[in-house]
Amino acid sequence: MSLIVMKFGGSSVGTAERMNRVAQRIIDKKLQGDRVVVVVSAMGDTTDDLIEKANEINDNPPSREMDMLLTTGEQISVALLSMAIHKLGHEARSYTGWQAGIVTEEVHAKARISDISPDRIFASLDQGNIVIVAGFQGMTEGGEITTLGRGGSDTTAVAMAAAIKADVCEIYTDVDGIYSTDPRVVKCARKLNEISYDEMLELAHLGAAVLHPRAVEYAKHYNVNLVVRSSFTNNEGTLVREAAEMEQGVVVRGIASDKNVARISVLGVEDQPGVLAKIFGAQADNGIDVDIIVQSGVQGGKADFSFTVSLADRQRALDVLAGIKAEVPYREATYEEGLVKVSIVGAGMVSNPGVAAKMFEAISGVGVSIKMVSTSEIKVSCVISAEPVQEVVRALHTAYGLDTADTAYVGGPQDRR
Repeated sequence: MSLIVMKFGGSSVGTAERMNRVAQRIIDKKLQGDRVVVVVSAMGDTTDDLIEKANEINDNPPSREMDMLLTTGEQISVALLSMAIHKLGHEARSYTGWQAGIVTEEVHAKARISDISPDRIFASLDQGNIVIVAGFQGMTEGGEITTLGRGGSDTTAVAMAAAIKADVCEIYTDVDGIYSTDPRVVKCARKLNEISYDEMLELAHLGAAVLHPRAVEYAKHYNVNLVVRSSFTNNEGTLVREAAEMEQGVVVRGIASDKNVARISVLGVEDQPGVLAKIFGAQADNGIDVDIIVQSGVQGGKADFSFTVSLADRQRALDVLAGIKAEVPYREATYEEGLVKVSIVGAGMVSNPGVAAKMFEAISGVGVSIKMVSTSEIKVSCVISAEPVQEVVRALHTAYGLDTADTAYVGGPQDRR
């Protein structure tokens, strides 16, 4: 008898028909002799609809009240799914995040899980129930309802799997696994049988929309066996684990792109020790995540450098620079949008020279200039103009030998909630 966590996203339970299909799939798992805990997201567009209603009332609603509102979406899902399972003749109990023992830090809209007390989950399993837990939510020690932010249900599922020491955590979504790149861009993208935590974490951070980075971080930290598979087929999925089998001759495992990029350039900064520490310390103090940093040179005692932030943080980053200009003088601060960060990822890059050179060659072969470069042991990222990104991704996919003629892509846009 195995202990399994199954997570279903909003599109998987978006209609009554899909809800009933998921209920049968869960029952089939139990009939195999497994004990099952299910984590569910809000149905379809429920969360977006709730946000729209909130904005009709108040265009700047308090974050506490938004958490109170948005958690109702998952509560609807778990109750309806429990009803569907009961109709099919099996016992199920639904729980909110706080009823399931999920304790979070005292932050609204993007709280982190600090602890899970699964006693109630085990008691319900011991009674023969299928346990259904609302994803995306928890409660502080002081009794405040919180939400976990984007990808919160993935995080709930992995954290719950770690807390109850589940044998596997299965993430059911719109696609039947993790691909070498977005199959909607590259039709011959290959589905991966396995991928390591580190590779998946890089891909998730770099724009791949299958799993949220925080969920992968939990899986890596607690060594949770994670499987991504389709809600709509019985195809084998992709296993995410500590040491994935390396495919012979494959150095790059995946290619990701991220259009959520703005480049900020600071010109004419004094070339003195501590200047960059002050600038980027101020950005960090204001909660702005800086990605790639490039210094372009020093002339006449003045330095120029550029860095990237998310599009949503672009104006705040410029405001922070303006606020410290008296302390850290500079000539000018500019920004550029319409960019994309395209990245290659693979554990095999560590022991194979020339990987970056091949990337630069493939990009230049499309006639595209590279604006910024960032590297680590298992990834290389280039910032380029956004317009030719699909052509660049296809060229990279071919250059690293990832094309395959027999890949079948199943599903639509990937479900992130």
